[in-house]
Amino acid sequence: MSLPRIAVLASGRGSNLAALLAARERGELPVEFVLVASDKANAGALRLAEAADIPTLALDPRSYPDRRAFDLDLFDRIAASGADLLVLAGFMRVLDGEALMPWVGRMINIHPSLLPKYRGLHTHRRALEAGDAEHGASVHFVTAELDGGPVIAQARIAVEPGDDEQRLAARLLPLEHRLLPAVLGLLASGRLRWDGHGPLLDGQPLPVPLAFGSDGSFAPG
Repeated sequence: MSLPRIAVLASGRGSNLAALLAARERGELPVEFVLVASDKANAGALRLAEAADIPTLALDPRSYPDRRAFDLDLFDRIAASGADLLVLAGFMRVLDGEALMPWVGRMINIHPSLLPKYRGLHTHRRALEAGDAEHGASVHFVTAELDGGPVIAQARIAVEPGDDEQRLAARLLPLEHRLLPAVLGLLASGRLRWDGHGPLLDGQPLPVPLAFGSDGSFAPG
């Protein structure tokens, strides 16, 4: 049986992609990466992919008449790669709803907040300004609503007295790097799927997000 084929979209240095690749190398994530694509030609994620002999793609949004045209071309190229599943790993663009529609249920995103809190940018700052006692990261199915698709799993950390935006982000990042491969593993294995309305785990509806523990296991939320 062939391995599930994965495409990844990333705009930055690629730390979440590196975590996915490391999980594959450790034998924890039996998938094949068929494409890493970016909206920035200098993205570190592309260099990581090249070093791992994964095909890469860089498209410049400024060379398209509008966002929709860029997204339609991007998703056409992702489809041409033969990918079964798509992971947004720090892809910093809002996607056109029509372009992403064929991928709903096959596309996940990691977001650095406890969704539905703090959709969009500056999540660590906003959590601190709100005086939150805890913060975290979420992996969710992607829909046309920005950071609004059903949440699959979340990892949580306590906000500590000395935290500023940078320290909070740095403390959360290692959990993000474990959470994303673990959720992709569920999806790639077929245990997690989308039934047109929301997530199913082992054939049962997932009414609340799974809790991702410090030991790397999932528990009911």
